[in-house]
Amino acid sequence: MPTGVAIRDAREQLFAAAERVLLRDGPSGLTSRSVTDEAGVAKGVLHRHFADFDAFLAELVVDRAFWIRGLGEDLLTSVGTGTVVDNIAGALTAVFGSVAGAIVALIIFRDELRARLRPMWPTGVPLTKEAATMISAYLFAEQDRGRVAADADIPVLALTLIGAAHLQFADRSGESPSPDAVLAMVATVLAGVLVPPPEGCPRAQPPPDAVTVTP
Repeated sequence: MPTGVAIRDAREQLFAAAERVLLRDGPSGLTSRSVTDEAGVAKGVLHRHFADFDAFLAELVVDRAFWIRGLGEDLLTSVGTGTVVDNIAGALTAVFGSVAGAIVALIIFRDELRARLRPMWPTGVPLTKEAATMISAYLFAEQDRGRVAADADIPVLALTLIGAAHLQFADRSGESPSPDAVLAMVATVLAGVLVPPPEGCPRAQPPPDAVTVTP
């Protein structure tokens, strides 16, 4: 019987192999045989650690969902710094420019996988739902900072950004959209809700020695 460390290493090896196959061959090319062949292990290794192939894929999705949650925590550290457009464009590129975008296609492709994931995500597509939650949390935080309009409909904006980014990265014929294209999309979606800083004061904060004079 393998040790706990060996089991964890085997799982990570299989996950990495599945991601490579998915990126190279798409959802239709992802089978238990293609994964074990790519990982260079016997087919029985996968079934030793997972009940069946869809159980394996479900755990792969959960693993990637937790990765997006970590990405969201990192995004929140950028609140109040840089620009809102740059910060969101970077986060969207990290999600959809990675294997996460291909996993979204896999979830849509496999009915049984969606059924396995439904208890955790009753509605929506899991990774896009996590990404929308990430963008919403960031925009709400920027709204609290006064960099996004108080009347902005954050949930709708987040869903719009996720949908537009997904289309940008899915319809790419093997090439990712340029950084400028992603920035332009984000700027267009957020047009009208970003609050510009006062002229000459990028972060809308007075210098430490500023004195307020009452007229």
